[in-house]
Amino acid sequence: MPGTARGRTVIAAVVCAGVVLVNLDLFIVNVAVPAMARTWSGADLADLSWVLNGYAVVFAALLVPAGRLADRSGHRAAFLRGTVLFTLASALCAAAPGVAWLVGARLLQAAGAALLMPASLGLLMSAYPPEKRAAVVRVWTALGGLAAALGPVLGGLLVASGWRWVFLVNVPVGVLAVVVGIRVLPRGPAAAREPLPDLLGAALLASGIGALALGLVKAEDWGWAGGRTLAAWAVAVLAAAGFAYRTARHPRPVVAPALLRIRAFSVAGLASVLFGLAFAGMLLSIVLWCQGVWDWSALRTGLAIAPGPLLVPPTAILAGGLVARIGPGLLAAIGGTVFAAGTLWWALLLDPGASYAAALLPGMALTGVGVGMMLPTLVAAAATAVPQEHAATGSAVVTMLRQLGAVLGVSLTVLLLGTGAGAAGDPAGGFARAWYLLAGSSLAAALAALLLVPRGPQAPQGPQGPPAAPSAAGLPAAGVPAYGAGAHHPADSADAAETADRAASRKTGKAT
Repeated sequence: MPGTARGRTVIAAVVCAGVVLVNLDLFIVNVAVPAMARTWSGADLADLSWVLNGYAVVFAALLVPAGRLADRSGHRAAFLRGTVLFTLASALCAAAPGVAWLVGARLLQAAGAALLMPASLGLLMSAYPPEKRAAVVRVWTALGGLAAALGPVLGGLLVASGWRWVFLVNVPVGVLAVVVGIRVLPRGPAAAREPLPDLLGAALLASGIGALALGLVKAEDWGWAGGRTLAAWAVAVLAAAGFAYRTARHPRPVVAPALLRIRAFSVAGLASVLFGLAFAGMLLSIVLWCQGVWDWSALRTGLAIAPGPLLVPPTAILAGGLVARIGPGLLAAIGGTVFAAGTLWWALLLDPGASYAAALLPGMALTGVGVGMMLPTLVAAAATAVPQEHAATGSAVVTMLRQLGAVLGVSLTVLLLGTGAGAAGDPAGGFARAWYLLAGSSLAAALAALLLVPRGPQAPQGPQGPPAAPSAAGLPAAGVPAYGAGAHHPADSADAAETADRAASRKTGKAT
């Protein structure tokens, strides 16, 4: 059956179901945070931020190692195991009796997402003949983007019946994907017995960024010079040192040191961290503003946010045509500046008495356009900056760095907002400070992107050719950018798929 047209369609449906779940979950949870706060009145914003941050930390740390595990164990097994774990964790999230339980279940959910995402596109590409793979990748990318764009709206609908439905909606889809997947997903050739990825390094990375975020969100409660705050930051420093040690010595590190020595790649990575910070903080702050200051329902909040994500796919497609004319550095810098203009618009014009159409909507549109210009360009710049054999891993590392920036963005936003929706008597004050910070981070990303602008005549590109197709280690870059897969130019993945076909045909005779 897998070799027939009907069989391939079923395989695509199963794989895309998993991808839709992951992309949907990236943004459906944000609108549920205020409802969670009402359920657990003793939990403040700093506590609930871990519902978002815990997921982002684990997802980021496991992206590259999980992709390499998928290469080692086989894409079918990795996809099914990841989907089972994601589905079970979703049920545990829905049953959470308290914040600690919910955060723990979110960590498991992130591990499942990190495992299934790298395997998904590999399964699709192996199921379809070479001449159809580019079109399949476009569908895969578009579905992820659509799911992410609909996340806030669907989240608002579900929260109206209780925030637990935000997680319960994953369960029947996940169960169906596993049951059908066991029957139809191809087993593929025997997986290569490669060395295990550096899982300890991934754990150190997660511990370090998690400890740093903990110190930030709890500093107001514990005191900036308090023992627990200093202990959290000490753990962050020690974990960072351990991660650097492992990276320098492990044969399969989370981040290959050679990649960081490539200037354009390092610049794209730095810009991704800074822009990831701005993006994540923006999304959380707008949810809290709409529900906390304007007292809107979760559904109305989701509808208010939707224009931003919906502008990302068309902007990314249009911006893709500008890369050849003005270069990725200038294009990304313009995107970061446009995004900053959106957050500055809110800082200057948004107040409790302002209207949505005049004060919030223009900023939402500007941030959406900025995301569409910035993030796909950074992913492409990173992929083309490295040798062909490392392009997939390079794009995955940039995705990981963006997720780590998102953790910092949520943490700093929570820090500036305090435990409520602004200072007493001045509900807009904390938000304005947060938006100024996010604008500064986005402008810093734009300045970093300008370092990608070549100085003088460009040197020949050499023999490396176009970037390699995403392997299991690198696929998350196409599947989980910004507002989901829609923020990645579909043609990038499609072209990569075609490149993979050519590379695979060259290697067939060399396999042993």
